Amino acid sequence: MSTRPQETVERALSAARCDDCIVIADETSTANLRWAGNTLTTNGVAQSRRLTVIAVDRRAGGTCAGVVSRAGVRDDQVEDVVRAAEKAAADGSPAEDANDLVGPGTAHPSGGTTEGQPGWDDPAASTSIGVLAGFAAGLGDTLRAASAAGRKLYGFAEHELTSTFLGSSTGLRLRHDQPSGKVELNAKSADLERSAWTGVATRDFADVDAAALDAGLAERLDWARRSVDLPAGRYETLLPPTAVADLLTYMYWSAGAKDAVEGRSVFSKPGGGTRVGERLTGQPVTLRSDPAAPGLACAPFVIAHASGREMSVFDNGLPLGPTEWIRGGELAALIQTRHTAALSQLPVTPAIGNLIFSTSQPDAPGIRDMIARTKRGLLLTSLWYIREVDPQTLLLTGLTRDGVYLVENGEVTGAVNNFRFNESPVGMLGRLAETGATEPTLPREWGDYFSRVAMPPLRVEGFNMSSVSQAR
Repeated sequence: MSTRPQETVERALSAARCDDCIVIADETSTANLRWAGNTLTTNGVAQSRRLTVIAVDRRAGGTCAGVVSRAGVRDDQVEDVVRAAEKAAADGSPAEDANDLVGPGTAHPSGGTTEGQPGWDDPAASTSIGVLAGFAAGLGDTLRAASAAGRKLYGFAEHELTSTFLGSSTGLRLRHDQPSGKVELNAKSADLERSAWTGVATRDFADVDAAALDAGLAERLDWARRSVDLPAGRYETLLPPTAVADLLTYMYWSAGAKDAVEGRSVFSKPGGGTRVGERLTGQPVTLRSDPAAPGLACAPFVIAHASGREMSVFDNGLPLGPTEWIRGGELAALIQTRHTAALSQLPVTPAIGNLIFSTSQPDAPGIRDMIARTKRGLLLTSLWYIREVDPQTLLLTGLTRDGVYLVENGEVTGAVNNFRFNESPVGMLGRLAETGATEPTLPREWGDYFSRVAMPPLRVEGFNMSSVSQAR
């Protein structure tokens, strides 16, 4: 029987000879199901383990941290990982983010667990192919219905469950189990000329309706029976929640206080400082994170496997709470470690593993209501191949994919060609004309890394379609 991850953490801490030590043991299991051309193709399960040791050497010349992370570590290899981390610390340069380690007195008040979460001594959680059983049954019926209607369905479903055990030489013992699941579904016409995509994030697949997803794709394939060529230009554009998620997630990732303080980002204030407190949009919108958000719950404490510009290994175990990044249209906070908070003189607001964008306006419309109020504009499906062009303005470029539709006089009248876009999500907020009702969604580009999001559809004036794309 393999050693429990809790025991691995204790073994590593006992072996440590450095001044301070942090150990993180991650146990991950995955289950997946794939299909193509209306036929189930593969399914499988996998398990993995990763051990991260952070050795802290506090010497006269400064505090150094050595980090070593390895997969599949056996019991007889644990001490080797500790020694390697200690050597990295001894050979390293002083860490600019050096700080005291978090102790039990400053950790999450519930001992690092949220309601429904197991305790430190409970066995590591795992997923299995059984989590997909109910979805698979509905998918089978959906594949048969699509085949009968002349549609071809392609896609996959996957579920991942990671148990993280974090311990330190200060006596910290924290544990969090994180389930994550998603479905991506692509429908094509029988001649493969028309294509539509949808995706959904889920914790357990109990809320995923394959037939409903397919129905939405069938409608979009029908919209695409008429094709319209349009030139590049600025268009009034309706962005669905998934496209909004891709743009605002990248903006969130770019909201590090260190970059802002050093004048490197769109959130830097001319002449020095940050733009916290400045208005980004006239709309009454809020961008926030909350570890306890229903359906989007994530770790209530910092888990940092390495230090970077937006995270610090010294902050491991620091409690996380609800944080507003944009409040009422104003920039309210940036991603802060304890180190960067000392530089910016702003509160400590570490990164959190979910993101929610919403409006305070009552009776926010759904996407169909927004279509009905559109005289002429574009309706997107999703964005992909998003890349940063200019960090000072956060200008992004990318392509539209799997359906751009023309809306005229409140109705979708056909599909148009794909475009390359050049747009800044920060600049886009300044041209935000309407915010719809917030709903859980899946970023298409970033869904592999960040799937716990809830976004509304948006109406944006002058969205920049910079060139026509031949991508399909």
